Amino acid sequence: MHDLPLIQDPNLLSGFEHAEDAGVYKISADLALVQTVDFFTPTVDDPFTFGQIAAVNALNDIYAMGARPLTAMNIVCFPIKTMDKSVLKEVLRGGLDKMREAGVLLIGGHSVEDNEIKYGLSVTGVVHPDKVLFNRGAGIGDKLILTKPLGTGIISTAVKAEEASDEQMKQVINSMTMLNKKASEMMIAADNVHSCTDITGFGFLGHASEMIEGGDVGLRINSSTIPVFQGVRELMETGFIPGGLYRNKNFRINQVEKEQTCPEWIFDVLFDPQTAGGLFFSLPGDKAQNLVGKMHNAGIVDAAVVGEVVAGHPGKIFVY
Repeated sequence: MHDLPLIQDPNLLSGFEHAEDAGVYKISADLALVQTVDFFTPTVDDPFTFGQIAAVNALNDIYAMGARPLTAMNIVCFPIKTMDKSVLKEVLRGGLDKMREAGVLLIGGHSVEDNEIKYGLSVTGVVHPDKVLFNRGAGIGDKLILTKPLGTGIISTAVKAEEASDEQMKQVINSMTMLNKKASEMMIAADNVHSCTDITGFGFLGHASEMIEGGDVGLRINSSTIPVFQGVRELMETGFIPGGLYRNKNFRINQVEKEQTCPEWIFDVLFDPQTAGGLFFSLPGDKAQNLVGKMHNAGIVDAAVVGEVVAGHPGKIFVY
């Protein structure tokens, strides 16, 4: 999209030029609209669960901006001639279930006939213009918190081959259907977060790279503290690696340095494309562990301090 002419507007606080999770438009001195859209093909066989996951994935972009989602519209592609409408009803019911949990009002949508089912949401939220959380702005000395485990792409690849265990399927579905609502609320309440994004299709290191690209800070990531779903290493060693992992790695590898202390398999997991992943944010180092403890008590049990922001290698990430 770099060749398209941008329309400048002083009220546009975030557009598509900086790879933010959502667009932000200032309405007044104390109100800004936050807008996002996301949809994709099924990640699981059960249509209700697929609807839940797709809705969570879209809603989480609003939470990543430090905002509160208000309304949503369904986006549907459906093979009406070859698939029973009851499947679509279950998908929509799953999406509505998560919208209700988020306190979001469904106000409409649009559907087209397609050879493959796809579903997602266009979501509108609100935030104070001075309290928007961008994916840039991390400060030297900040600690980095990740709120969900990695490995959804790897386990989903194994699920499609019917090689994932019931326990692996259960843990990844539980994660993908969990809204980042509570994590976002606790992050906002901490009132000292400097930057935030959510981990989705570009993988952990892809989204982490966006946080420092072209900036004057770098990141150090402690691979031993990264939360990962059980059984991911074994699935990778068996060969269940999604194509998106390789694409993410090839795109960002020049921005990342792996130290010998980081196991090779963990390094690859950091490029795994995630669906409905956790929040990844920075805040002053002396506040991080206390917030993680509060998150654990609130049921966000996988939240962890996974690294820090440094001055030594601006624009690059060292994984040790």
